[in-house]
Amino acid sequence: MTTLPRPTTTLTADDARRIALRAQGLLGAPDRRAGVRGVLRHLGAVQLDTISVLARSHELVPYARLGAVGRKAVEAAYWTDAHAFEYWSHAACILPIEEWPHFAFRRRAYRDRPHWHHELPDGAYDQVVKQLRAEGPLTATELGGAKKTNDWWDWSGTKVAVERALMYGEVVCVERRGWKRVYDLAERAVPATLLHDELDDSECLRRLVRLAGESLGVGTRADIADYHRLKAEQVDAVIADSGLVPVEVEGWGKPAWADPAALATPPRGRHRTTLLSPFDSLVWERARTERIFGFTHRLEAYVPRPKRVHGYFAMPVLAGGRLVGRVDPAREGRTLVAKQVTLDGVKAVPAVAQALVEAATWVSCTDVRVERVDAPELREPLNRELAGLLG
Repeated sequence: MTTLPRPTTTLTADDARRIALRAQGLLGAPDRRAGVRGVLRHLGAVQLDTISVLARSHELVPYARLGAVGRKAVEAAYWTDAHAFEYWSHAACILPIEEWPHFAFRRRAYRDRPHWHHELPDGAYDQVVKQLRAEGPLTATELGGAKKTNDWWDWSGTKVAVERALMYGEVVCVERRGWKRVYDLAERAVPATLLHDELDDSECLRRLVRLAGESLGVGTRADIADYHRLKAEQVDAVIADSGLVPVEVEGWGKPAWADPAALATPPRGRHRTTLLSPFDSLVWERARTERIFGFTHRLEAYVPRPKRVHGYFAMPVLAGGRLVGRVDPAREGRTLVAKQVTLDGVKAVPAVAQALVEAATWVSCTDVRVERVDAPELREPLNRELAGLLG
């Protein structure tokens, strides 16, 4: 393994927190001219998920950074003009189209993969490619059906084939339509200058490690690896040549690396007050979230109801550069319902109220109703604050 230079820069924990917030687009004036596309390029990846409470996660991410951007505008920004593609990064993510060449290492790994959960029927792959060439773009349903039975994992041969082609890079998801993937041939969907797998694994990994460092601002090896779900040894192999610089962060107790541009100017500016998607890249890695914010974040949607602590889709509340609470939301007509609210003391009340009202306005709700507050004595102050904001 390459011997790394010793850190020459020491950051306080607060320095690291502010650097991370700025790197994630949550400190300083939002770049509204660059808009949603700018957010995507800045973050490098925006996670997709099926759950929709206030909105889907890929809508909530730009909302948290830009404010009340139109939801149709969000979708259009991602998917028009061959601007983005969907692929496996941190999870299923929307990625900037210019990063297509840098996922060649992952496409090659899928092509070399010896075992799969789903068997690929003879002839199905060639048939899917042929049909897309003649008729695409198409959903799996339009290709002939996504499932053999109602069980979500029981894929049809067509679905197995088109998903395999997606992983191999012969097919691209070019948009989501009613939450279904829309597939097209990569040769049509990816600009010709980007449509290649010429970069070797090391060059791909160097780029993704560098991108992760820029998107995080500062992070440990585990933080950087998690961003695009790389292996620790893949990070180790390239980090010395990635352009990131080793730093020491007080209280972290682990080696860390930073984007040199993030160290060049002190992170200053206005903090966003907002609800965050549980799938927001600010809180992707639980250990990092605890280390930076002292906040334990866990999505409980897949936890049995009796075992949930904070609710089905508990959204962290960001204010003043800190995570000050959680809201588990729902919608009833034009009312945003806060089914469960967790507050970090009375000082968090105004920020949580502001975040709730702004989110309600964004999704065309005219009222906010609070059902449960974990600290009952804060329920009335929260309702008073909401009443003042709602007029």
